[in-house]
Amino acid sequence: MIHSRKESEKQEESFLAPYAARSAASRGRKYPESQHDYRTEFQRDRDRVLHSRCFRRLEYKTQVFVNGTADHYRTRLTHTMEMTAVGRTIARALRANEDLTEAIALAHDIGHSPFGHCGEAALDDLMKNEKGFDHNEQSCRWIEVLEKQYPDFPGLNLTWEVRAGLRKHQAQISGVEVDGHAIGPFQYVEAQIADVADDMTYYAHDVDDGYEAGLLTEEQLQDHEIWRLAAERARLQYPHVPASQRMAITIRALLDLQVEDVLRTSDALLSRLNPQSPAEVMRAPERLATFSPEMHRMLAAFKSFLFRNVYYHPAVSDDSQEAVRMMRKLFLYYIDHPDVMGRKAKARIPTDGLWRAACDYISGMTDRYAFEEYLRFGLDKEPAEGPAKGLNI
Repeated sequence: MIHSRKESEKQEESFLAPYAARSAASRGRKYPESQHDYRTEFQRDRDRVLHSRCFRRLEYKTQVFVNGTADHYRTRLTHTMEMTAVGRTIARALRANEDLTEAIALAHDIGHSPFGHCGEAALDDLMKNEKGFDHNEQSCRWIEVLEKQYPDFPGLNLTWEVRAGLRKHQAQISGVEVDGHAIGPFQYVEAQIADVADDMTYYAHDVDDGYEAGLLTEEQLQDHEIWRLAAERARLQYPHVPASQRMAITIRALLDLQVEDVLRTSDALLSRLNPQSPAEVMRAPERLATFSPEMHRMLAAFKSFLFRNVYYHPAVSDDSQEAVRMMRKLFLYYIDHPDVMGRKAKARIPTDGLWRAACDYISGMTDRYAFEEYLRFGLDKEPAEGPAKGLNI
């Protein structure tokens, strides 16, 4: 017998905690659609993101190390998949909605430009007189406007809960709404889970890539309390592990420590405040899916270390500076020659303006395609610019 949507909704009702979002109680979609026979609303959201072109392009977008410099470094896609797995684990343990958590996690980085955070900084600087550029807002723009797969509506027409969940910065601003419904001061617990899963996978996996690239040593890492805790856990679990595998199991222990901390902290907060609906989670006096103060303290120190030794390392920042110069030249070339942009980008110029259309066009590119366009227009033969001063890269 086929398992129907209604049966899935009944399973949600019997398993989920009172504070978790229910598919059957979704606030719906901006453009009404009939329901699916055997997929819930949030499952459809997840599948729409997975099948979108903007999601597939994440495979060729930089996470930290420029895409293509080595086969094993993480890309936006691998980071997204790893973060999603962590988010589902936390959601399941807290009896939150896994499908909603997964849909938010899968879509959270869709708005990233090519070349990682330095590419975002370059676009934000270029767009400073046009309300700037932010990858979180751009993710919303892709799923609500730019992605064109359906004849009946723009974007992916995802549920209100996913669209609100992607606005993690706007949720803290009083009065911000999506389709007439306030999205703050805090988000659904599923969005909070996706957010904290994003943080913890950064900390664990950027160490892994930094070590693989030769930017970090075990001696440096041992200076940090959170790493020492992870290393001790790994040693106790695998006392005779060969040195070649020690880093991998310590990274795994680092991730486990963070997950366990979030589960303990969040469970205590949820038990104390006892929210009986998603609305009560949003009105809570504090975040309910989060790290403990002690873990926050250790991770803040570790994050500063990663910035100094990985993100701002010359091996990374030199590539970042080159990427910024490339992005600037390419953007300004499109401004001067809008006719060479793609058909869909040109069609948006009358409504969105030339600068926003060019920004949207570049933000959707992969690292590889941006570089190909840069070479196609001969921009590599133009005089080199100086350092990209003032950009937060």
